[in-house]
Amino acid sequence: MRIIVVGGGAGGLELATKLGRRYGKKKQAEVTLIDRNNSHLWKPLLHEVASGSLDMGVDSLSYRAHAFNHHFRFKLGSLSGIDRSEKTITLAPLSDDEGQAVLPERTLNYDILVLALGSVTNDFGTPGVRDNAIFLDAPSQAERFHRKLLNGLLKLNGRAQSDADAVYRIAIVGAGATGVELSAELHNTFNIMRAYGLSELKSEQLKISLIEAGPRILPALPERISASAHKELVALGIDVKINTLVARSDPGAFVTKDEQVIDADILVWAAGIKVPDQFAAMSDLATNRINQWQVRPTLQTTLDDHIYALGDCASCPMADGKTVPPRAQSAHQMASHVYQNIRLQLAGETTLKAYVYTDYGSLVNLSRYSTVGSLMGNLTRGTMLIEGRIARFMYVSLYRMHQLALHGWFKTGLRILSDSLNKVLRPRLKLH
Repeated sequence: MRIIVVGGGAGGLELATKLGRRYGKKKQAEVTLIDRNNSHLWKPLLHEVASGSLDMGVDSLSYRAHAFNHHFRFKLGSLSGIDRSEKTITLAPLSDDEGQAVLPERTLNYDILVLALGSVTNDFGTPGVRDNAIFLDAPSQAERFHRKLLNGLLKLNGRAQSDADAVYRIAIVGAGATGVELSAELHNTFNIMRAYGLSELKSEQLKISLIEAGPRILPALPERISASAHKELVALGIDVKINTLVARSDPGAFVTKDEQVIDADILVWAAGIKVPDQFAAMSDLATNRINQWQVRPTLQTTLDDHIYALGDCASCPMADGKTVPPRAQSAHQMASHVYQNIRLQLAGETTLKAYVYTDYGSLVNLSRYSTVGSLMGNLTRGTMLIEGRIARFMYVSLYRMHQLALHGWFKTGLRILSDSLNKVLRPRLKLH
């Protein structure tokens, strides 16, 4: 039995780990994980990599080492084709940064295929965005942002010695969790850089604009939480622009629908998601308008019982007519559910379990300043709005649950201890 999981994000890596422990260890199935990167980083942490408050070299996980420890195989590559009749997938040729061939095109056979490819930022076809703005879809993009930020602050510190009016501008489109958290982290980064030797910098020299097309920030959260986060951001000096639709991007500026020009040294686009067009076009599987694969409640694709989809790349219906939201908790739940259904399939069962999404709430971390959110569902038998230290503890717990699924109790405990020691031993900010 050959089980292939394509995509090593939160859901895909957790699923491959569980399957490896259950079937790979006993040689009952050949479990293979495929990803275009060599290492894994929990996607909700990318804004911390961008701001420098998280060192990817310390917190990322090697796919190959993890595969060895948990009895599955890892193959580096990018999906380029699915042949449902032959039950094969094709991986595109891999080249290095200099264009030299590293791996040729490869074809792999599967009995069960799981698509866990995640999503990318949706620019909605807005002119100029792809050319001028930075997205935070992958660690490489977050690290590019971080390098640009450090260089910009160094230049600002030099200019500030002779020009008291010098400023550094960052404009972020999209006031969902990523945009809001990034805004707060950048404010914290600026203050730490002042302590680390850029003594000419003053708080008023950092100008952050957070741009939202809707009537309020954090539209997925209750209005009271949204208002609380809005108030906190404004208190930090962040210019929050609501009901502001960006029509295009020019080099160094966003231009709104009413021709307002928002100049910035760094442009960030963090509004909306979609599955990349090339993935949706590589098979005849049904997709929706943002290229997510349509699945049944069992999380099997609508046209093929042997292909599952989970996480951001899956369009899974709920009882209220909506689809499961693209969140880390959704991917975590879906991975556990697909694991159970694959177990049933391998046991010869024909009736699989239907997935029911459980909303445990949403949390938004405003760096060291505050954490806000809501707890829902089985945790509280309703909705409980939380802020401050309790919310911060719950926010950190979400990441610990992901680590627990990957490493188990003992190793996760050691990682928590290691993180505590690193807070004492390492700088508060990545400075390179």
